[in-house]
Amino acid sequence: MAELNKEVIDLVWGRRTGNGVSDTVFCRWTQGFVFSETEPTALEQFQGGPCAVIAPVQAFLLKNVLFNCENSKWRECSATLAAEELGFERFHTIIHKRTLKTVGEMKEAILDLYDTWRNKFGVLLFLYSVILTKGIGNVKNEIEDSAEPLIDLIYGHGSQSLTNLLLTGYAVSNVWDGDRECSGMKLQGIHNQATVGFLTLMESLRYCKVGSFLKSPKFPIWILGSETHLTVFFAKEMLLVAPESPSEQARRIFQTFDPEDNGFIPDTLLEDVMKALDLVSEPEYVNLMKSKLDPEGLGIILQGPFLQEFFPDKNSVIPDSFPVYHYNGLKQSNHNEKVMYVEGTALVVGFEDPMVRTDDTPIKRCLQTKWPYIELLWTTDISPSLN
Repeated sequence: MAELNKEVIDLVWGRRTGNGVSDTVFCRWTQGFVFSETEPTALEQFQGGPCAVIAPVQAFLLKNVLFNCENSKWRECSATLAAEELGFERFHTIIHKRTLKTVGEMKEAILDLYDTWRNKFGVLLFLYSVILTKGIGNVKNEIEDSAEPLIDLIYGHGSQSLTNLLLTGYAVSNVWDGDRECSGMKLQGIHNQATVGFLTLMESLRYCKVGSFLKSPKFPIWILGSETHLTVFFAKEMLLVAPESPSEQARRIFQTFDPEDNGFIPDTLLEDVMKALDLVSEPEYVNLMKSKLDPEGLGIILQGPFLQEFFPDKNSVIPDSFPVYHYNGLKQSNHNEKVMYVEGTALVVGFEDPMVRTDDTPIKRCLQTKWPYIELLWTTDISPSLN
């Protein structure tokens, strides 16, 4: 058992040298799943770091409450906290593994250990349980750099591999769709539509590109990533995750030929885009469209005119406006330091400039990676924080 614990520790915290894991970083992760006194279905996060576990758990909790139950009082729940003081070494010498053979046995054990999940080490025990269930070897095989720990030893933040593991069941390090080749190396991405999604502010800064499997999940719930924190954006409107309209599909495919999000492609790629969209792509017709879409002969095709030419019907199944909510588990990031869902209204009006203009905020920039023309009207004076 000691050797098994060491494997888990190395995977989560890295191969330790010197003094190993600092008390500061470990203490950030020693908390249970504790619900807010002011928002009974919202989990509290005490310090920076464990959002990598708490935010995905919160997202799936919301999925079950909102869409698996007919209870209209979805914001009602209750829980308490039990605490125990243990250091890093002591904690890892007393935990033990229990193997369960059926889903029924697992559910029974989870209910029997309900108080354990709420106590000071609930988040870590849950994380270790996920890893052991998945298999340490399987997790290592999926992480791009197996030497990189799931938790950063300096800042205590969870890695993208950890977030992906909890969201999709696969500890891959990337957020794009499918696998890619880079200098002969296979880089693994997301292979199936996620149950709940993921959007990141890093995409608006052009550091990465989230694929459609994470951007368009099965339920209208998204983890939002900033530079240092994870929060949750969600709605009850299932039309938000309905199949793409032709114009939405066209925009997505056009963007695959524009990986740097310039808003245009070289005119030499127009034929490829038209073929990908099953449009007429005979050379004469393509040249005619080049002249029409690039009358000044600049050698580029802008996304807007392209979509207006071939997909003028912008009618989307997405409603023009819908109620939305945002969750941030950190008290200090909430109004009056009370963890509560922030309510608002989202406006998505299509390709034209919207009639309503709202302030440019990090949460808006993050959501614009999914809905480029989204505007947000919050019931609070200050926009919800991503940090």
